[in-house]
Amino acid sequence: MSERNSHIFAPTRRTALGLLGGAMLLGAGGRAMAAPGADEDDEVLKESLVLRDPDIPASGNPKGDVTIVEYFDYQCPYCRKLAPELRAVVKEDGKVRLVSKDWAILGPVSVYAAGLVLATRYQNKFIEAQDALISLNTKLTEQVARDTLAKAGINVDRTLADLQTNRDAIVAKLKQIDKQATAFGFRGTPSFIVGKFRIPGPISKEHFKLAIADARKVAAEKK
Repeated sequence: MSERNSHIFAPTRRTALGLLGGAMLLGAGGRAMAAPGADEDDEVLKESLVLRDPDIPASGNPKGDVTIVEYFDYQCPYCRKLAPELRAVVKEDGKVRLVSKDWAILGPVSVYAAGLVLATRYQNKFIEAQDALISLNTKLTEQVARDTLAKAGINVDRTLADLQTNRDAIVAKLKQIDKQATAFGFRGTPSFIVGKFRIPGPISKEHFKLAIADARKVAAEKK
């Protein structure tokens, strides 16, 4: 896991599964509950902003029965390593919505890249932009971010113009994501919400499958 203070923590299999078992977070009516440090009345923790954020297009199956929310940073090596496995799980399952939120905590370049990606929404290239930058295997710089988007078929000049025009909204969204992740008790990237559970750290492909199964089980029990 990549953190603001650069401390590394990767949960073991036993730890990860224990967290899944005891980390219920979203209650009836979409209000947050049992999230460390969270205020029940905090608007950023409403289900509509966590699982179905109107500003973050979902990949995978938009009508899926389980939502995975990923909090990540393009400079995080764990996020880069985990990205293909997570996307493979989503594709193989076929009924999972993936909502990837740019939690830019690793410096100014991360903030710049996240802002660019949010600006690509205005040309409907958000998911393509995220996939392009998280697939990098080189050091991220502002120039690399722009060149990578261009290679992915994204109009960078328009992106820069949209970033400037919508700067206040984009900055507000990044602050909202940071506030949300922090309220859930996450200490670094990557961190996840799977259905009604939170997972504060990287886990394996098989553990994602277990988490998805657990999320479906909880949902079925509430029907």
